Amino acid sequence: MTAALWRVLLAAGLVCGIGLLPWLTRTDPALTVLKARSADRDPTPEVLDAIRAQLGLDAGPARLLGRWLAGLARGDAGQSWISGADVLPGVLQALGVSLLLMAVALAVAVLTAAGVCARTLRLGARRRLGGRRSRGTVSAMLAALPEFLLAAVLATVVGVQLGWLPALGWYGPQYTLLPALALGLPAGAVLGRLLDDLLPGAFAEPWALAAAARGLTGRRVARQAVRRCVPALLPNVGLFVVGLTGGAVAVEQIFDIPGLGRTTLQAALAQDLPVLQAGTLALVLLAALATGGARLAAHLLAGPALRDGALSTLHRPAPPARGPLPLGLAAVLAAVVACGLPRDPLAVETGARLGPPSPAHPFGTDSLGRDLLARVGHGALDTLLLALTISAAALVAGVLLGLVPRLSGPLADTVNAVPPVLLALLVTAVAGSGTTTPALAVTAVAWAPLAAHTTALLQQERATLHVLATRGLGAGRWYLLRRELLPAVLPPVLRHALIRLPGVALALASLGFLGLGAQPPSPEWGLLLAENQPYAERAPWAVLAPALVLALLGALAVTTAGGVRLPRRHRTPVTATVPEEAPRELLEAR
Repeated sequence: MTAALWRVLLAAGLVCGIGLLPWLTRTDPALTVLKARSADRDPTPEVLDAIRAQLGLDAGPARLLGRWLAGLARGDAGQSWISGADVLPGVLQALGVSLLLMAVALAVAVLTAAGVCARTLRLGARRRLGGRRSRGTVSAMLAALPEFLLAAVLATVVGVQLGWLPALGWYGPQYTLLPALALGLPAGAVLGRLLDDLLPGAFAEPWALAAAARGLTGRRVARQAVRRCVPALLPNVGLFVVGLTGGAVAVEQIFDIPGLGRTTLQAALAQDLPVLQAGTLALVLLAALATGGARLAAHLLAGPALRDGALSTLHRPAPPARGPLPLGLAAVLAAVVACGLPRDPLAVETGARLGPPSPAHPFGTDSLGRDLLARVGHGALDTLLLALTISAAALVAGVLLGLVPRLSGPLADTVNAVPPVLLALLVTAVAGSGTTTPALAVTAVAWAPLAAHTTALLQQERATLHVLATRGLGAGRWYLLRRELLPAVLPPVLRHALIRLPGVALALASLGFLGLGAQPPSPEWGLLLAENQPYAERAPWAVLAPALVLALLGALAVTTAGGVRLPRRHRTPVTATVPEEAPRELLEAR
């Protein structure tokens, strides 16, 4: 009941905040509506007064919001301030489009995740895993590719040049394939990495060894290992569902898809409050249903073992993933930055516009003749430092909030339901525009997947036999948290944060692509992609240079994450284990 009330209060606060958007931005909503309706019409006082009277703006935001909520209680979401049409049918139609796109993208993500985990599943089924973990370099590069860049490449190459699939518009299910690939491939790579991180622990559990000894086929053991690991990932899958529905703004823009993310963005830019409020409320309700369904499925899959404390830990001590690959990737990235820093990122050569790679310009030039190596090198300082800072803040917030799921669960669902673009607009309204706006917007949502992951892993770890035995010997909550739970949970969550480091850079890049991030002439990597994307067909090197550096960052983050381990004390058998804080009676009895 408390969680449901907290969820209702958060949703109400979000809707009310959106209702105040024009007044928070200190702009005249009548003028914004006039520009959206007819950009050529002069904003005379008479025209603006007529719009205010028509929309009831003189009554103030509180009365407007109350009127909208009263109509919503009767099933009427009002009329659009721009078109005058009923809001509810249009929002439901956009939601249906986004749900269909999300379903196909989720299927692509599941297939991609299966491909990422194929090697671990194959070795585990043959009992040849031996504690080895896959490096995941290819999947890391795939996860680091921007969704809008994949969408642009697929639309240009597969849709236009090859003509294999329709590229623009929305006239049937066949139009979902290319945008679903653009959305599902990076999401599947991230989910696959998280699942691949848990599988070695599942294959090492006693049930897997007993099943192999009884002659069960490796395929059945692999299926059960996946089933054992899925409950810890389902909360993040719920967040992905909502993100693929409302957060696909850039992809919907490129493919001209009338989805809910694009609808809310257009309504936010035009300050069409009834449409914006209804669209956001639909996303919040979807988030509640998706995450609630994911948690219920996790409980059903875990079965009575979760309640009875009969699970084994999936996070066994393992040797760090050693090898020269992380050092080699770091050296390549450092070399690119070092070679670009001495060059001038703002020098313009009009005679060398869109020049191909050459000894003078190893990465080529952009549409103004500026050296791309220089811009990539100088942009690395801003992009990497900002992404690292946001990732560190998200990790700390995610772990702390993940320890209190009753507070963080509804909050994460609500925050994740807001498209980053809309959140950036809200942050701009409150804090003003500037270089910190995209950072604040991304930080506000980056902690949610880490908090959900922390909560899910803690729930699984609390149900393990060794924690139950330690609690039975008298250990308190602080002892269990410090000595048993956090050492098991922090390494996978830290690896998750490193895997998402390129995703943070991509979120900043997406805001730059939509004009809400860094502004010219900044060499920030997201802005480089946005500036050069229109020339991808004529000069592919202009887009490939920042995209490859982002992919390199993703590979470096994942290979580094493979070496993240916390030292854990050797656990003796339960009968010989006595916590330091155990009651005196237990110590005397021994």
